[in-house]
Amino acid sequence: MSAVILIVDDDPVQRRLLEAQLRRFGYEVRTAEDGLGAIDALSAPDAAWDLVFLDLTMPGLDGLGVLERMRELGLSTPVIVQTANGSIEAVVNAMRAGAADFVVKPVGPERLQVSIRNAMRTEALQGEIRRIAKRAAGALTFRDLPTRSPVMAQAVKLGERAAASNIPVLIEGESGVGKELFARAIAGSGERGGKPFVAVNCGAIPQNLVESILFGHERGAFTGATERQIGKFVEADGGTLFLDEIGELPPETQVKLLRAVQEGEVDPIGAKRPVKVDIRVISATNRNLQARVAEGAFREDLYYRLSVFPIIVPPLRTRREDVRDLARRFLARFAAEESRTVTSISPAALALLERYDWPGNVRQLENAIFRAVVLAEDIEVKPGDLPQITALLGESIEDEETERSFASEPVSRLGLLDAPAAPLFSADGRLRPIETIEAEIIRHAIRHLNGQMTEVARQLGIGRSTLYRKLKELGLEDECGVGDTGGGQQVA
Repeated sequence: MSAVILIVDDDPVQRRLLEAQLRRFGYEVRTAEDGLGAIDALSAPDAAWDLVFLDLTMPGLDGLGVLERMRELGLSTPVIVQTANGSIEAVVNAMRAGAADFVVKPVGPERLQVSIRNAMRTEALQGEIRRIAKRAAGALTFRDLPTRSPVMAQAVKLGERAAASNIPVLIEGESGVGKELFARAIAGSGERGGKPFVAVNCGAIPQNLVESILFGHERGAFTGATERQIGKFVEADGGTLFLDEIGELPPETQVKLLRAVQEGEVDPIGAKRPVKVDIRVISATNRNLQARVAEGAFREDLYYRLSVFPIIVPPLRTRREDVRDLARRFLARFAAEESRTVTSISPAALALLERYDWPGNVRQLENAIFRAVVLAEDIEVKPGDLPQITALLGESIEDEETERSFASEPVSRLGLLDAPAAPLFSADGRLRPIETIEAEIIRHAIRHLNGQMTEVARQLGIGRSTLYRKLKELGLEDECGVGDTGGGQQVA
């Protein structure tokens, strides 16, 4: 999915000119006619903007007013200010107000591209720094985990609801999807934000030490206990205890865990009396706990105590819309950490990343980008810097000339997104309704052709007006961002 840019300008001619330029570069574009419309669009619950082009001189809420409101609302989307007045005073005021860059109308295509790349690269790095700092302070929230994926957005909504209470949460998902990060966002979004967040990987603790590590022990309680240990429950007192891979706990420890969760107290080994604790328990697993219960490997009463509010974090292959944003974030961080001059990922490399299924999920993507940053010999990551991915996909980049040709081709012509998007049969073997298949085909075509509606209609063999009618009938207008028949959605 290409970057989404919001143009804010009260001049319809300037809006159309800039929109046409940005669409030629392959970006998705939305527009707003004034400052108030911009704030409404930027602060919408499902907003996922990459960049804002903001006119300084507008009636009502002007550009500087928009920047001030964004700062008040904690909106960190990078802003490029544009105006016909290129005075030093205007530049200084805009930069002080938080703008990432400044361009004077009319801006040339080369200057425009450089400004966009610099602003997005800077924001990716700053965003990673903010997330790392908030994670360390226990203040990470779901606002720090933006997503463009509907399935991930649904999980985030559940997480936000869970954060508003002290309800026990069970996070389910494959290895590498980011369950601990999700748990930290729940903790940071609730009343225990900023308080201790103690993570325990239950599958990595030796069985003979599980009870001691979780509940603590007194000095001399057993051979080798040379000093007192308070245990993870007491360590998390007042905050959140995150029990990762909870299904790996041995049965004898499950009994004590159940009592600790129910009664809010623990019995350290060798202690004369129980210790009261005030904690919120969030657990996670990559296994089917219900199946473990059926096998007798996990206590049924403990399962129901921990899974009062279950949340499934979807695998990366079902939320490909997030691959580009994640890849750019990882690139910015690793380039800074490794002191590398790599600044971007080529369109061809991004297309490969989106095409791959990522069995190791976000963790695997992170490692692939780390390797690419180290391998890259240019300022841009290319398919050749992703040897494992290209090998698994059966791709080959024979030489530098082929790479340049490959990277310069629009993604829509590469055939890289042409994996079967609309199967005829559902999982139970039944034929799927034709409306569902038609909706998937249109959705895939719009994404495949970067929102170029005339080309979408031409390749699908239907008229443009028929395409818009079908979008309306199938309820795809908002999802595909084509609310107006001019080819762009206007945000008022």
